Formats: sequence, structure tokens, C-alpha cells
Amino acid sequence: MSRTKYTREEALAFHYEPTPGKWEVNATVPMTTQRDLSLAYSPGVAVPCEEIAANPELAYDYTNKGNLVAVISNGTAVLGLGNLGALGSKPVMEGKSVLFKRFADVNSIDIELDTEDPDEFIKAVRLMGPTFGGINLEDIKAPECFIIEQTLKEQMDIPVFHDDQHGTAVICAAGLINALHISDKKIEDVKIVLNGAGAAGIACLELLKSMGARHENCIACDTKGVIYQGRTDGMNQWKSAHAVKTDLRTLDEAMKGADVFIGVSVKGAVTPAMVESMAENPVIFAMANPDPEITPEEAQEIRADAIVATGRSDYPNQVNNVLGFPYLFRGALDIHARAINDAMKIACAEALAALAREDVPDEVALAYGKTLTFGRDYIIPTPFDPRLIWRIPPAVARAGMDTGAARRPIIDMDAYEVGLKSRMDPTASILRSINARARANQARMIFSEGDDPRVLRAAVSYQRSGLGQALVVGREADVKAKLEAAGLADAVAEIEVVNAANTPHLETYKEFLYARGQRKGLDRTDVHRLAARDRHVFAALMLAHGHGDGLILGATRKSAHVMELINHVFDADAKHGAAGVTVLLHKGRIVLVADTLVHEWPNEQDLATIAERAAGVARHLGLEPRVAFVSFSTFGYPVSERAEKMHLAPDVLDARGVSFEYEGEMTADVALNTRAQEAYPFQRLTGPANILVVPARHSASISVKMMQELAGATVIGPILTGVDKSIQICSSNSTANDILNMAVLAACKVG
Repeated sequence: MSRTKYTREEALAFHYEPTPGKWEVNATVPMTTQRDLSLAYSPGVAVPCEEIAANPELAYDYTNKGNLVAVISNGTAVLGLGNLGALGSKPVMEGKSVLFKRFADVNSIDIELDTEDPDEFIKAVRLMGPTFGGINLEDIKAPECFIIEQTLKEQMDIPVFHDDQHGTAVICAAGLINALHISDKKIEDVKIVLNGAGAAGIACLELLKSMGARHENCIACDTKGVIYQGRTDGMNQWKSAHAVKTDLRTLDEAMKGADVFIGVSVKGAVTPAMVESMAENPVIFAMANPDPEITPEEAQEIRADAIVATGRSDYPNQVNNVLGFPYLFRGALDIHARAINDAMKIACAEALAALAREDVPDEVALAYGKTLTFGRDYIIPTPFDPRLIWRIPPAVARAGMDTGAARRPIIDMDAYEVGLKSRMDPTASILRSINARARANQARMIFSEGDDPRVLRAAVSYQRSGLGQALVVGREADVKAKLEAAGLADAVAEIEVVNAANTPHLETYKEFLYARGQRKGLDRTDVHRLAARDRHVFAALMLAHGHGDGLILGATRKSAHVMELINHVFDADAKHGAAGVTVLLHKGRIVLVADTLVHEWPNEQDLATIAERAAGVARHLGLEPRVAFVSFSTFGYPVSERAEKMHLAPDVLDARGVSFEYEGEMTADVALNTRAQEAYPFQRLTGPANILVVPARHSASISVKMMQELAGATVIGPILTGVDKSIQICSSNSTANDILNMAVLAACKVG
């Protein structure tokens, strides 16, 4: 299976642009007028200060404490890189902070402490306690991590959670619940072998024992072999707690007859012979990163009955901590928890396991390009599952309330679940889903403008991201020079450069073009010039003949000119029902605007077609379409012939019998604001519109560019739809990342 590839330059650019780092701070209150400042700071701020001083619990009401987690490290065990120090760990901690926000809407700040002294570390964190609702410890080496976490849990009255230990343990437990369910085994009966008695391994054993695994059935191993009672070499108090009375001395011996293997060790630690010696229906969690103790292919070649999980995203059953820590903290914060206890961790594991046994939503299946059903290759939910945010935190919260960890219990759990659904940014899951679908499709993407460095960087990223093959139209020497100038010299041998001089299909292309254009004023000379010298036409001909699966163009020419060129090859015009749909992403909302590319001044029939095309794009993105035909008038007032077609377009859709919501004509605020819609109880939309069909291309362009420049909206598109091949046209001011996004849409055949 392919793995995402990137260069050091790309990784550094990602962290450098558009601003250094991965997060920033934004105010949640107005900070415009003198009155705003007086309330936010002196003298108005004195009022909540006095209230909190009198009743500390009110800090959760009047400050951000209740939704703020610190990600804290000293950098002594950074990923698989070792001791990089506090400053060297900062990019990882920033990344963890971003994951909290992205997956569970938890605000998070990274803090790097420049000390390897556990006592200094403990004191620093404890003194910061009033600031935060929870502490996530990260990348601290063992055995200091055990001392630090245990002491802080005893001294602080907020959750302290070392994710390297317990995050892995929770997801491992969730997978094991389902693996044993499939194997028809009980946790109290199975023999479990752990290899790698560090922080994560010991946490896995402790959680499994708290779930019912028997101490005498759990054999822990490290680099010196089995951890047995009486061993003195390489021991500490945490290993000693899991020492068993046994004659076994090596991992090889321990694996004989084992039901479960849990690996948090090194590549190759498990041999095929060890797998062969395991019990019937063996469960193998080979979680060493980046390479597992044994690959799923190797294990299942020996034992077809094996259930295998790894830490890798390119294999089934990924043990991914992002399934746990955001939702554990979300549930803990929402009950103002004093701690995250074993009951809350077990509740998280059981909720994850239960979710994997249910039918998988369509958007998850779309994201993976295949149907996922509970079984040996699907025992753990995927990070793409939209249900995680409203299924896991309530389970954690209930367990916290039942065990007395909650300061403020949740009274109405149904309302809590509804609130969780609404607080997540839908754009995140949609964009993740599109990328995953593109990766599954492995489309051969034609980039027509190989003379532009932005396009070349996008093409290289497309291929190195594992999305498919990049085909660049250009001259070999020119492409090579530009890649080298961009610091991508090693990519020269990776991407395929195509042009009229090296294709065996030029004559076929020319005959096709002549047949289409001979009655439209094109002679043989025109055809040769277009096919052999114009990269846009040549690229379109490649696509038309199946020599690529998608086409990206427009980065170096105006979209109107590009449309003229591709219409030599395709019927991509208003007469044939083509349309342009632009996607706006802003503050967690997704709105599609159409037509932004093809129709200059559409009539009511055209507008209805545009609505249908936009609805198709919305469904490709995982949205249920709600179309509003927008104007300066609402339902006939003020009267204007300019608005009449917007009034008539819904009637056209009535006659066509379409299967999506639509309404109009209406002003944009009525379309987008449910409160404004209440003034028109007869209107048919069940919520804010997510598709705005506008009167003309100029109004579409003005609207989109104003949102982009004034509101900072992210713009994707225009997406060309209504053409029988996947073509996407970039804007001339696109960045390399914008071009890559368009390639991802083309790979998914959006539109």
C-alpha cells in the first residue's frame, strides 16, 4: 500500500506559510469600541474577578477555563525521535493542540518546559492549574512520565492525562473488545503477551486488567525478555507490578498458545514462527511506529484466522490516539471533571467498540471508497466517522458522573448530544472525506500548465500525497529546471512529463479535433496549432481519449479564455448545461454559489439547471442540498423585471420534480438566516440554504470575491460541472495548495 511522501522542504513550508506555526488566538467578544474595551478589561473585568474570588467554580462560567487544555512536554521522548529538548518538541505540541480543536472543539495551548527534573516539571504544571480545565502530558520519557503523571493527579483538581500511555491503551482496549467478540473469547480467559514495557505498554496492561484480564494471564516482555517474579536486571517499580510467576523467559516462549499479542516495541520483533505458535483466532496488535512488529500481510499469510491491528493509516484497524484523547477531554471538560479515571477510559473504549459494530455512515464509506462493515478488517472506528463527537463524550461524561468525578453533572443528556453535533465544523470532515476518496480513486491527474512553478509544486504534492499519478504537460528540460529551482530536484524522476513531441497519440488527437471543428471554421492548420502547441487543448484531448482521469488548468490564463479552449474538445458551455459552482468555507459553514463560470445572464430554465448542477456538487461533498434563488427582492417584493426569473425558477424545478429543497426568490439574509426565514412561515426550506443560485455571473463573482477578501472565507472553485469528464479550472491567483485542492476535487469527480 502507498504511504504519503513529502520532502523536508514541503514539511518546513507547511509550518512556515502563511504564518509561522499552526495556530493563533482570536477574540470571542467584540473589541471595537471604547465600551467593549472597558468591559473586556478595566474597569468592567473587575466584576467577574470578584465573583470568581468569592466562588472559584464560577471560573467555568466567566472564563475559558472550562474549554481549555494545556498540551505540556519537556521533549524527552518526541515521537520516535528521542530527546529533542523542550524547544524541539514545540511543533509536535502545536500539532496536538490543533487536533484537540479540529476533532472535538477543545481550545488548547502548547507549553514546553525546559527541564528534565521531574520535581521542577511537576511544580511548574501544578502552579499553572488555575488556568486550565485539563492537562495533556505528551512525549515525556519513562520512567519519569509515571512519576510526573501520578504526582500531578494527586496534587491537582483537574484531569491530568498522559496520552502516550492512556490514549494508546484506550484505543487498544476498544479494538480488543471487538476482536474478542469476533473470536468468541472472554477477556478474563485469554492469554495476553505484551512486548514493550514502556509507558504505553504498561498503560495498556493496566487498563486491560481493570477491564477483567487476569494478572497471571498477562505476560509482559521487554528487551531483556519476560518480566517474571524474581527478575532484577532492568527492572523498576512499574515493571515489577506486572511481573508474574512463570518459567517463561523469552518472547518466543511466551507467544506459544497466546490469544493476544500487544506490541509497542520495534519493527520485526514478531516472527512468522511466533504467529504460527499462537492460539486459534489470534489477535495481533502490532503498534510499533512507523513500522509494525509484523505486517498484516506477513501475519495473515501464516494465519488466515488472525485479526491484526497496527498504528498505520494505510492498513485496516489503525490504533489511532485521535479517536480517544479529544473526546475523553471533551466529556471530562463538559462535566468540569476533577480527573479522567479508569471508568471514563473504559467507557470511551466501550463506546468506540460499540460504534464499530454499527452500520457505517455513507460519508465514511465514501471517504474510504469502499463499504466498511464490522469484521476482522474493521474492529475500530475511523477518524472520519462523524458520529464520534456526539457518541464518545456522552459516554465519558456519564462514567464521570457515576464515579463522582463531575463537579457539574449534565442534566439533559439528549440536549448535550444535540449540542455536540452542532459545535463541530462540518468543513473539516468534508475536506477529510474528499481527500480520502481521492486517495482511494488513485486518479491519473493531468496538470496542463507545466511551465508554472505553482502547478509543478501542486503536481508533486498530488503524487507524493499518495493521491495518484501526476501527468504534467510541458517540455522536459523546462519542467526539470523549474523543479530544481523550487528545491524539488528529486521529483524530476517521479512525475511523468507529456507533450505533443513525445506522445504516440498526436495524429489521433488531431483527427478527433478536426471532426469536431471542421464545420466551426477550423482547418487542418488550425487543428495542428491547437493540438500540438496549446497545452490546454492538448491536455483536454488527453482527457477525452482516456489518457488521464482528470484535468487541472487555468492557473496561467483567465477562466473565460480557458473555457473557450476546452470547448474545442468538450461541450462545456451553457447550451449543454455546464455550470460553475464555487464553494465558500467560512466559520464552520459551507455555502455553494452558482453560476460563477459559464452563464452570463441565465433565464429561469438555465437557473433551474444551475440549481440541479449545484445540488449534485453538494451531494458529492456530503451535503443535503438546500437551494435558494437569491435576489434583492423576497417573494415578489419589491416588484422588478430583473427579479422575475428568480421568482419563476422554482416553478421550473416544480415541473421537473427534483429531489432536493429549493425556494425563492429571496434576499441573501433570508436564505442564510433561520430567524429571518421565520417571517415567511410558508417558505419551504428546513434550514439555512447551502446553495445560492444568483441572477448572473457578475453578481456571483462579486459575492465570492467580497467574501474572500473582506470576510477571509476559503474559496474552492469554481467547480466545473455538467461535463462528462472531470475538469477543474483554477483561478490565476491560485497558490500551489489551491491547485492541489482542485486536483483532489477532480480526482473525486466532484461535479
